[in-house]
Amino acid sequence: MDDIEIETVAEPTLREPALVEGLPGVGHVGKLAAEHLLEEFDSELVARVYADEFPPQVGIDDDGVASLACAEFHAVDAGERDLLVLTGDHQAQSHSGHYHITDTFLDVAESYDVGEVYALGGVPTGELVEEPDVLGAVADAEEIETLEDAGVEFREGEPAGGIVGVSGLLLGLGGRRGLPAACLMGETSGYLVDPSSAQAVLEVLEEVVGFEVGYDSLEERAEEMKEVAEKIQEMQSQQQGMPTDDDLRYIG
Repeated sequence: MDDIEIETVAEPTLREPALVEGLPGVGHVGKLAAEHLLEEFDSELVARVYADEFPPQVGIDDDGVASLACAEFHAVDAGERDLLVLTGDHQAQSHSGHYHITDTFLDVAESYDVGEVYALGGVPTGELVEEPDVLGAVADAEEIETLEDAGVEFREGEPAGGIVGVSGLLLGLGGRRGLPAACLMGETSGYLVDPSSAQAVLEVLEEVVGFEVGYDSLEERAEEMKEVAEKIQEMQSQQQGMPTDDDLRYIG
């Protein structure tokens, strides 16, 4: 196997597509959002990307069949235009691997003539957030006004430390290619899977890109996670030496 291989599964013609990336990260916000789009809309697997920078493992389905670690591109019919949704279970394991894989992702996106790039993710707060805000970062300042009109906040110095992984490099490398690129980051505790944050990010994406999607399944998962969080807080209050909310601000 080469360092990176692209397996083409289908070659659909897409209508004014936008690339939407949702890989594992803080609170699994981006991954949850991307998977929700695949669940709610008609979608078609178009390509798999294999790389020796992914962990050396296979996934096993319900029938016991193995599949090599990869990232996937799905064509999504979102109404008036299409989305090219990138998701998967892994990110690269080295700095150079992140660069090489992200370059490959952009190559695939450009082969479908994507007009803009949206990386989805979470920004850790260290504490539970009932109504998460969505923070933004862009490859070009000209994109800020449109996102602010959709409710995205641009805060000085946030996210602290910048944006790591594929989401950050889509802005950096995408910008060098002249692609309009933005990262939408929902506030999240950083220590729990966060469907509420994923919904907040998707609501912004809805307005910016122009589509409508239901949220029943995400809202149900959010209620389940709320119960988990309440149980964790109850256990913390009953045990000495457990971290307080202030302590948890430093996790993630």
